[in-house]
Order: sequence, then C-alpha cells, then structure tokens
Amino acid sequence: MNFSLSKRSMRNLEGVDPALVGIVKLAIKRTSIDFAVTEELRTLERQKVLFEKGATKTLNSKHLTGRAVDLVAYLDGRISWEVSLYDEIAAAMRSAAIDVGQSLRWGGSWTIWDIRDWDLPMEEAMQLYIDQRVMQGKRPFIDAPHFELVSN
Repeated sequence: MNFSLSKRSMRNLEGVDPALVGIVKLAIKRTSIDFAVTEELRTLERQKVLFEKGATKTLNSKHLTGRAVDLVAYLDGRISWEVSLYDEIAAAMRSAAIDVGQSLRWGGSWTIWDIRDWDLPMEEAMQLYIDQRVMQGKRPFIDAPHFELVSN
C-alpha cells in the first residue's frame, strides 16, 4: 500500500514537534493501514473536557506542548476502532521512530517507555501492558491511537 496524509491531517500537524511530524510522515508511507491525524496540539480547555469525559487520564498531556498525536485508522474509507489495525499503525510508527532516532511511546502499551526497544509484534506489547495492570489490580487504559515523543 502507498498511503499519504490528507490535507486535513497535514493541517492538524501544524504546531506539532517537527521530530514527531517526521515520524508520522514516514509511517504513513510504510503502514499497511491508512490513518489520519485527529488529535494534535491541544489547548488546556480541550484537555480538561477530555479529562472530564474520561478520554484522558491527565491534565498534563504532551498534546499541550505538541509532543503527542492521535492517529485514527481507516478501513475501506471509514474510521475503524478495531484494535488490530492500531497494532499495525504502531508497528509503522515504531519503524519510523527507529529510522529517525527518536524515542516514542505508544498509548497501547504504557509500560514500554520507548517502542523502538520492543522487537515483538505490537499486539504483544499491548497484551503485556494489560497483563501487568490486571496483576496490579488496576484497569488498563488503552489509548491505541496515541503516540508521544519521549525525551532523548
């Protein structure tokens, strides 16, 4: 497949850290799943709304500084929340992060601080996170569309 970012996704990347923009642009060329950028640089007011809805667990998100993006998968031209699609997007983001030498964290597996260090399928990374949370007696917070830069 040879996907490219839409004009809307490119506009949504305005204000995002250039290193993360580069990763997203490279990942779209490598992915087997089409995706779009839906959440990027946020205001504190937007973050508060998402926090109150339970869509985020923090008021100190990297979205506030342009160091995080959310990517939504497309299947047959429609948005899909099928988790396996996000595993594929995460694999493409991981590959791109390796190539640009930038640490990247994925919301599908919060326990892995830099997905560049993960060499098994991304679905296993998510399962590891779920298993760890269950063992801790805590509910997992899966945010598979989310990717954020980690300071190098």
